[in-house]
Amino acid sequence: MKQIAHDLLEINAVTLAPQKPFIWASGIKSPIYCDNRLTISYPKIRTRIAQGIATLIKDTFPEVEVIAGTATAGIPHAAWIAEELQLPLVYVRSKPKDHGQGKQIEGVLHAGQKTVLIDDLISTGGSVLQAVRASQKEGAEVIGVCGIFSYQLKAATENFAQAKIPFETLTNYSELIDVAEEEQRINAVEKRLLQNWRKDPENWQ
Repeated sequence: MKQIAHDLLEINAVTLAPQKPFIWASGIKSPIYCDNRLTISYPKIRTRIAQGIATLIKDTFPEVEVIAGTATAGIPHAAWIAEELQLPLVYVRSKPKDHGQGKQIEGVLHAGQKTVLIDDLISTGGSVLQAVRASQKEGAEVIGVCGIFSYQLKAATENFAQAKIPFETLTNYSELIDVAEEEQRINAVEKRLLQNWRKDPENWQ
């Protein structure tokens, strides 16, 4: 959705800096920085996101029975999406609690329930696929993952394919840089740099 791509750029949830790249924790140079947590502070934008992902789920995963949010960034969006769909909500911790009952999943999740996990951002898919495995361990039938934005990295495609989990996002890297060019936030040279990064992020520049 171009509107969501515009929204992310407008509130600086996504920053494009092809001439002065960011350094990820992995050491990879990146011309993009994404912080979708900012979206929760903008009621109109978070509503568009919730309604957009709810529609995406109805179209792609109509048999869904439970919405699950990944800690922490996916939780608020999962709550709004669950409300839109009038479905039960759970959330998945990054690891089990080290006290009490040692739960990793909070809320009521019954074995066999068809579950869609929500995350704010798909990079390589590592963190949300951990949440998928935790849900499966509790007996959930995870039928898909939905997010706001995807970098469209090859690693994500491979990781989700290996896990046999489909995923969908409202907008993605290609659409976002198209919108950025249309809105004159980047020029043609910068767009080429951005496109080259997605092809080979580890050896870019």
